[in-house]
Amino acid sequence: MTHSADCSCEESLCQTLRGFSAQHPEKVLFQTSLMSALLSGVYEGSTTIAELLTHGDFGLGTFNELDGELIAFNSQVYQLRSDGSANAARPEQKTPFAVITWFQPQYRKAFDGPVSRQQLHEIIDRQIPSDNIFCALRIDGAFRHAHTRTVPRQTPPYRAMTDVLDDQPVFRFNNRKGVLVGFRTPQHMQGINVAGYHEHFITDDRQGGGHLLDYQLDNGVLTFGEIHKLMIDLPNDTTFLQANLHPDNLDAAIRSVEN
Repeated sequence: MTHSADCSCEESLCQTLRGFSAQHPEKVLFQTSLMSALLSGVYEGSTTIAELLTHGDFGLGTFNELDGELIAFNSQVYQLRSDGSANAARPEQKTPFAVITWFQPQYRKAFDGPVSRQQLHEIIDRQIPSDNIFCALRIDGAFRHAHTRTVPRQTPPYRAMTDVLDDQPVFRFNNRKGVLVGFRTPQHMQGINVAGYHEHFITDDRQGGGHLLDYQLDNGVLTFGEIHKLMIDLPNDTTFLQANLHPDNLDAAIRSVEN
């Protein structure tokens, strides 16, 4: 594993990025609904894509009826569906769960050789060792492989998310360029969000992608930074208010659907 000269110090592995956005100086993670609600079958929300983009330009989530994965970067939102397709999301589409922020990375690391998902995560963990804060990360580059899955659209009466896992198609993108969008969430936030690393991927031609299960980067650039503030918009509809947000084995259930 090697890195380019843009990293000024071998020990730090990263350099501070300049030119933070003056328009959005605060680093805030905006979230609609809760992961535990999604897990319990609350698959319809009222937040539109247009509204979501007023809170950030970078994020991930899903769409109403659990109709595919959501990935957002550069203020562009894409829907990654279970048929393997990727399309630009319409402003009026809605999401039952999403997280978004104004991406303002503090660190940059370039790679000109193969690096695994675990190695990339270790670089971030060394630079930001505290598990008590959020981290947003992006990778632009050539991926040796990207193993993804996408949950298919659901119809009422909705089943719990753990019950739809057998229906999810998986895809393997080999030797493809693309963009990875992800967050590292503190363990103490499990159930509110997805603890640990949660990452989505889209190909450079914007034709495919999904929720990442594993990947290896051949070469590319990793940018990432800390987030210290969280804002949650809780639904006020009957389905959410009556949902069981404390199911048995919550941690195991989330890990089973996200890993």
